[in-house]
Amino acid sequence: MKYKHIIWDWNGTLLDDRWLCVEGINKALDKRGLKTITEQTYRDIFSFPVKDYYQKLGFDFSEYPFEIAGDEFVLYYEKHFNRTKLHSQCRSIIKNIFTVGITQSILSAGKHEFLLEWVKAHNLQKYFIKILGIDNQYATGKTEVGMSLIKSLSYKNNEVVLIGDTIHDSDVAESMNIDCLLIDQGHVNNDRLQKTGRKVFSNLAEVFQFII
Repeated sequence: MKYKHIIWDWNGTLLDDRWLCVEGINKALDKRGLKTITEQTYRDIFSFPVKDYYQKLGFDFSEYPFEIAGDEFVLYYEKHFNRTKLHSQCRSIIKNIFTVGITQSILSAGKHEFLLEWVKAHNLQKYFIKILGIDNQYATGKTEVGMSLIKSLSYKNNEVVLIGDTIHDSDVAESMNIDCLLIDQGHVNNDRLQKTGRKVFSNLAEVFQFII
């Protein structure tokens, strides 16, 4: 086996929620008379920190604080979270990795307390030794939490891999000095992911075949 510990991103990687993120941001855009977007456009421009992505969409934070639009999105997402599902084969793959003795964690740019609720809602918490999010709901990034996580693990850096769906995941893995695998079924398109120089896969099944 290539690795002894896997750090999973949550949104877009394990959870199929891109459509809900587009739906939620379009509500905020439409409210302000701004042009709404398609999922393709979303994947073309989504980035961290999320505030920068909002500005690309036309939000004017000289007129109102980012937090207002951010809170609107979070409230919409929370209201409709029960409509989301895990990506295909996610549950069986997580379980199989657990069964063969590879430990797993989740590292998310979502707020920590929300993340715990989300993972519990899908009954996956028993498969992870650590479930970590950030201390706010504005998706500012997870580098600091990632650095703390890698220091707490009893593995060598080359025994750990981060699996995610964004350029930010690649950047976080670089800061942690660990490998990174990317999946193009989430929030960022294949072309942008390829530019990171990381291995890019189409789905969780392909990743599972690579790491086992």
